[in-house]
Amino acid sequence: MRKAYDIGFGVAEQEMVIDELPLNGKLPEWVEGTLLRNGPGTFNVGDQNYRHWFDGLAMLHKFTFRGGKVSYANKYLECNAYQEAMEKGKIAYSEFATDPCYSLFDRVKEVFNPRFTDSAKVNVGELHGKFVALGEPSMQVEFDPETLESVGVFAYDGKVKQHVTTVHPHIDNDSIINLTTRFGRVSNYRFMKLEREQQPELVAKQRVKEPAYIHSFGMSPNYLILTEYPFVVNPLSILFHAKPFIENFKWKPERGTNIYVFDRNNGELVKKFETDPFFAFHHVNAFERKGELIFDIVAYPDPEIIDSFYLDRIRAEDQKLPGGEIRRYRLDLSGSGGVNCEVLSDEGIELPRFDYDSLNMDGEYQYIYSIGVNKSKKNSFYDQIVKTDLKSGKSKVWREENCFPGEPVFLPDPAGKNEDDGVNLSVVLDEANGNSFLLVLDSSTFTEIARATIPQPVLFGYHGNFYNSI
Repeated sequence: MRKAYDIGFGVAEQEMVIDELPLNGKLPEWVEGTLLRNGPGTFNVGDQNYRHWFDGLAMLHKFTFRGGKVSYANKYLECNAYQEAMEKGKIAYSEFATDPCYSLFDRVKEVFNPRFTDSAKVNVGELHGKFVALGEPSMQVEFDPETLESVGVFAYDGKVKQHVTTVHPHIDNDSIINLTTRFGRVSNYRFMKLEREQQPELVAKQRVKEPAYIHSFGMSPNYLILTEYPFVVNPLSILFHAKPFIENFKWKPERGTNIYVFDRNNGELVKKFETDPFFAFHHVNAFERKGELIFDIVAYPDPEIIDSFYLDRIRAEDQKLPGGEIRRYRLDLSGSGGVNCEVLSDEGIELPRFDYDSLNMDGEYQYIYSIGVNKSKKNSFYDQIVKTDLKSGKSKVWREENCFPGEPVFLPDPAGKNEDDGVNLSVVLDEANGNSFLLVLDSSTFTEIARATIPQPVLFGYHGNFYNSI
């Protein structure tokens, strides 16, 4: 097993606070603020190991940019799953693809009171002034962005009856909109809206017999887009906890993919489209043009990508990690037309980012930044950063030997004139040196501006966001 997979899916050596990281290169003067990232801090508890990249105990990371310098701090997310794991020396809560080793008595108890993890490790968000670690179970954890200490369960939780939620809420002006799923005898997809100082409001609802695994959704100025892949579950399997969460879902390609379009203003179902079966984690952007609703999404022919993230498969290095296609779907809302699809690039990517604050729901956006896999090598994990020009289909790539980058968060230059004037921030695992560094790329040329070196590795994580206010 190569060293990168050993340390990237291992254990964070320690929590730390470093006032100034060693910096090679020079940061642009306008880069001021804080990058918050989320992801696993350990894949091992005692003598037990988590099985999948989407398992593990959450750890927050904080990079603060001030006066041309970069500080760093990291901290495990203080939650029940972490506290019990540390106290008992074993995995205590069910994760995405890992269950604790139950006794017969404990397994019977699980049927009546399943313990899904509150280790919210997938994303971070600022929700009406509260900083929240986001996970797919409905338990979200608020934390202090200065100290990274947990404040408690997000204040709005418990007021919305749901079992899972996406970790990619959309923000439009002062409204936060997210898609939740409630499992039961009659299951429901529910779009919820949260206004400042208001109770959550139901925007739209769709009954479903077998809910799909849905990680994100699309939103345009007038519509909400629910893409229901044929990767579905009997809700009783979830409620009675037959297997780890994701292993209850079944691929049923004969169902095809259903695309539900809801009116954002009145919640009515505008139209249901049917298309070929596919799977995706991430919607990218959605917009409207002359009777068409258009959305971009990172798509796969099936959910094999989920199996590719089992750690034994990654460590065995016997697979070529599949990359997702950037597909553009066009939905005809004006007449009897159906669904058209085109592939916008031949690069396989994942974890897409763009200038969300300025160009979300804007059809003129041109660039997506993501991670990908070098086509010339048989790598089990992501080893390059990709900039995709959606208009030309061409890509620029950053890669460095024995380096494994994470999601490239885009920061626009406030004085920039072009969409790609800015920088991308990516946490990169350096296999040769056994640690990580924060890479700063010029988004236009896709060349390195600077890197700040961290004295220990940051485990392979998922998502983060930059905040000027911290």
